[in-house]
Amino acid sequence: MPQLVDGKWEKGEVAASEMKNGAFHREPTSFRSWITADGSPGPDGQAACPAEAGRYQLFVAFICPWASRTLMMRNLKGLQDIISVSIAEPELGENGWTYAEPQDAGSRTGKIRYQHELYTASDPHYTGKVSVPVLWDRKEGRIVNNESADIIRILNTAFNHLTGDTQDFYPQSLRPVIDRWNAPIYDRVNNGVYRAGFARTQGAYEEAVTSLFGMLDTLETHLSQNRYIAGTHLTEADIRLFVTLIRFDAAYHGAFKCNLRRLEDYPNLSNYLREIYQWPGIRETARIDHIKRGYYSIAHINPTGIVPLGPVLDLDRPHDRRRLAGEGVVTL
Repeated sequence: MPQLVDGKWEKGEVAASEMKNGAFHREPTSFRSWITADGSPGPDGQAACPAEAGRYQLFVAFICPWASRTLMMRNLKGLQDIISVSIAEPELGENGWTYAEPQDAGSRTGKIRYQHELYTASDPHYTGKVSVPVLWDRKEGRIVNNESADIIRILNTAFNHLTGDTQDFYPQSLRPVIDRWNAPIYDRVNNGVYRAGFARTQGAYEEAVTSLFGMLDTLETHLSQNRYIAGTHLTEADIRLFVTLIRFDAAYHGAFKCNLRRLEDYPNLSNYLREIYQWPGIRETARIDHIKRGYYSIAHINPTGIVPLGPVLDLDRPHDRRRLAGEGVVTL
């Protein structure tokens, strides 16, 4: 994979550094600081910066499901005027994530064109992969956090006093059930599609695909009795699942060979997908054109680079989730 080694950019094949014995193993993220309302430590004692309007910036790509999590939470929490956004090109080229035009990263850093410039600005000797999303501190010129699971929890509460938005997508009362679902959804669905798509052996591929569709079957049954993953309220568990589902038929089914069934073949999952897509602020975070261009540009997955015309996705088709009791989110 294209990566930094002691602060120097090295070109390479996408995901190559994360392959072991023909199977994909995702590299952990490295920047795990926090933002809190007043700069007090994060939930696990992490060093934190205070929430301030205009200080922070998200660097993302529409192709990336992890980045899309943060865009969804930013919109759901009404942070569009508080946290700015820079969108990378969908194709992951020889220089990694690239911006069509130089992006202003604040006075300390100036303008950047490549995502890896944010990493070396934060750590001149950084070694590892360069990923999106990045939650960037424009004031200090450094990465606050590059772990999407952390970033969505930061955005969930840290800026409430600035926006007046008290919606809570990780409420205390639902945390046990959210955490219980997050773990298998991540391993078997979110990361499962990548383990299938990047597999280099038949065994690794078949294990990943079998596990993936087994979990989709479980979710289909669960959603026949529950409107959302944790019951009657939309939570971060739904945000984390949605970003994979929205890419499934457009990219993973074809490019990643996750083709036992289409998502459209699951009545409850596809209905659930359409409902969340139609929530205010969500459709603009799901750019299907970027998603298809990005995944089908991965050279060793699709050597010709040809982007398929289909499938036709009717995400605006009416849904009938209202038949299940309850709706909305918890407020603080």
